[in-house]
This record gives sequence, C-alpha cells and structure tokens, in this order.
Amino acid sequence: MAFLGPVGTFTEQAIHAQEDLAAADLVPLPTMGDVLFAVHEGEVELGVVPIENAIEGTVNATVDTLAFDVDVLVQRELVEPVALHLLVQPGRTLTDVTAVTTIPVAAAQCRTWLREHLPGVVVRAANSTAEAAATAAASPDEPGLAAIANLRAAEVYGLDVAARDIESHPENRTRFVVVGRSGIPAPTGHDKTSLVVFQQADRPGSLLAILQEFAARSINLTLLLSRPTKTSLGDYCFFLELEGHVADEVVADCLRNLKAGQADVKFLGSYPAAGDAAPAARQEVLVAQQQADEWVRGLRDSIR
Repeated sequence: MAFLGPVGTFTEQAIHAQEDLAAADLVPLPTMGDVLFAVHEGEVELGVVPIENAIEGTVNATVDTLAFDVDVLVQRELVEPVALHLLVQPGRTLTDVTAVTTIPVAAAQCRTWLREHLPGVVVRAANSTAEAAATAAASPDEPGLAAIANLRAAEVYGLDVAARDIESHPENRTRFVVVGRSGIPAPTGHDKTSLVVFQQADRPGSLLAILQEFAARSINLTLLLSRPTKTSLGDYCFFLELEGHVADEVVADCLRNLKAGQADVKFLGSYPAAGDAAPAARQEVLVAQQQADEWVRGLRDSIR
C-alpha cells in the first residue's frame, strides 16, 4: 500500500490508526500523484492520500488526479485529527530553539503560539512535516533547530516533544481516502458515493439541473466542488460526494439520469463513511429497512 511519504507524515499516522491497514507492506512515495498513479498502474494494490482538511478545504491535487488522470475507486475513508507539536533534538528544551522548520500550512496554523512563545524565531519551509522532523533530527550542528510535526514523526526520528498541541484550531481534521483499482465495497447502511459530473453545456441553470437530480430524491450532498476541466477557460466540472451507495436504488436512479443528461459522469466509488457515529447509523438503517420490509409484507399479505 502506497502513501504520501516520507515516513512520519499525517497520512502514515492515519494508516497506523487502522489495524488492518497498518499490517500492509507500506510504500512511501513523494507526492499524492505518485501514490494514485502507482495504484492506477498496478504497482501497488492500494493507496492512501489526503482529500480534505477542515481548515484548508479540499486537496486539489488529489481531486484533479482522481478526476482526470487515473482510473481508481475509493474503498474507504479515514479521518485523522491534526495535532501539531514542537519537536526538538534530544535533551533540548523550548529555550534552546532558534529556528523552526515545517510546511507553510502548519506554520500558519501555529502562528499564534509561535508569536507568543517564540517571538522573532526564524521559520523555514519544508515539503512535509515529516521532512521537517527528519531535517531537525539530522542537524546536530544546529541544536536550536526545531520542527513542527506530529507525534508519529517524533517517534520515527527520535525527537523530544517540547510543546504539545500548538495549533490554533484544535478541532482540525484531515480526511483521507483509500483507493484501489477495482471493486466496490458492499453497502453498510452508512456510505458515501463520490463522482465527477461533466456538464452537457455551460448555460444558465446547468448546475441547478444537476442539483435537482439529488434534491428530487432527497439525497444529501456532503461535498460540492467546481474544478476547471483544463480544456478551455471557463469550462468547469463538478466533484460531488453524496450520502448513499450505488446499490441503493434511489442513488442508482440519480446516477442513471445524470449519465443520460450530462456530458459524462465519472464514478469514483461507493464506500463506508468514516466517523464515530457510523455503527449507530448503520444499525438505524438496518432497523428501518426491517420495519419497511415488514410493512410491505403486511400489505402483500392483504391481497385477495
């Protein structure tokens, strides 16, 4: 299973939170595109990439590659809390820090803490929080160099945690998707479906016509994102996520109408939705289905 590397990224941390995924042969790759193409070309069976962050929004590099460049299917989603910590070289403390390295997004999320606790400190950009931790660990000639990263990076690169949870938004979460080449997971009763809809024509009401297909069937959209098709200026497609599974007749009917009425629909997968409420939601759906079956059975039993 490929993942956005190097070792110690939030992607790897999310994988290690899942016992079955952590047991796989993990292959770190440099970019999200590399991960998705490795799955598409059959170099690995599965891949894990970030797709959405609660603060920064959708990860366009992932969305665009899924929409335009590869043919893979989402198998499941993972949600990982984004907790950022100040990591220092072994034996060092906060008072020793003279410079900090991390990715710009992490630095922005920790700017308040940095201003209050390390005013005037130099912040250096890195390609990932894991790379930042690796750089700090490999710089014994610069003992004041610290990194902002996660606890997995501290463990991997042998760094001490000088300050915990220094981010300004403690409720931040990142959502990841696990993708494979083929196969749609069976419905669980608490599922999502992802797809890309390409418009038949760019004209007034074209987006409304797409949305009405969902509204008419009371299908809840959990994500709607417009992305340029990269063919001409002003030509956009729509990345959508909805509650439900292609095995559900109401979802299948919606997709059927979209496919017939729009230029194209690219199906990206139906898969179990993440979240602590998932088991309870699935049980509620199961009970509702059983009650509905009994109701219909009662009606049929009354036929003379």
